[in-house]
Amino acid sequence: MTPLFEISKLGIERAQAIRESYNEPHAHDFEELLIGVEGDIEHYIDFKKAEYKSPFVSFVTKGKMHRLVPQPVEGKFSVWLITFRSEFIAETTFQLYSYYHDYANLQLENCENFRRMPIICEMMQEEMEKTMSDLAIVRHLLSALFTMIESERKKLSPEPTDAAGTQNLTFKNFLQLLEDNFRRQEGVDFYAEKLFMSSRNLNLICQNILQKSVSEMIETRKLTEAKNLLIHSDKTISEIGYDLGFNEKAYFSNVFKKKSGQTPSEFRDEMRKLIS
Repeated sequence: MTPLFEISKLGIERAQAIRESYNEPHAHDFEELLIGVEGDIEHYIDFKKAEYKSPFVSFVTKGKMHRLVPQPVEGKFSVWLITFRSEFIAETTFQLYSYYHDYANLQLENCENFRRMPIICEMMQEEMEKTMSDLAIVRHLLSALFTMIESERKKLSPEPTDAAGTQNLTFKNFLQLLEDNFRRQEGVDFYAEKLFMSSRNLNLICQNILQKSVSEMIETRKLTEAKNLLIHSDKTISEIGYDLGFNEKAYFSNVFKKKSGQTPSEFRDEMRKLIS
């Protein structure tokens, strides 16, 4: 099973190993964040290829096809690689999908915000290297890191006004509605009505951007929150299911197992062993 959170630094040796390896486009079952401090990258993502010079940030959402080729500069390369599962910061991850789905790479200035980013990465790495690491501290640090990145993204990426921009805005509004209402038993029609559009058009937008239907996204958001609560709360499985709109424990457990391959109890036991 993919770890909840991992952080490492890609130096010149790992960069050369990646360059010399069979490096085809691939997708991950986790979220991936890259903070480029030294050196450049060639990044293939969203069916486009571009080069970025440090400092840069790349956020690759779960399931996106991409290929990254490190480009050392004057024998130097230093990139922080952070991977985490959606449920690690469940309250943030879905918003990240809306921010970065169409522009995974950000070319940054060597500004105060960026200079803080490697410091936060070092703090997270130090915490993870402890015998008894505290994942709650790491979660807060990761959220702070994304807050800084989002601050820079807003400066660099003004909202477009064309048709694609309108679609992106609708998608963002849907994700905000989803965040406010996913615990309720609401379906596609509810969200489409709130956005003053047809269910068909809302489904088309979600399929275009994340290759998922609205129903799949609602279910995924519920499952992500269920995993978050199973890991970070002492609520019973029945309580968690009820909080997410499942009136019967058996039905919640069946849906959870169908989507994750484990019962809620099995998932909780495995994650507690992993964390401890």
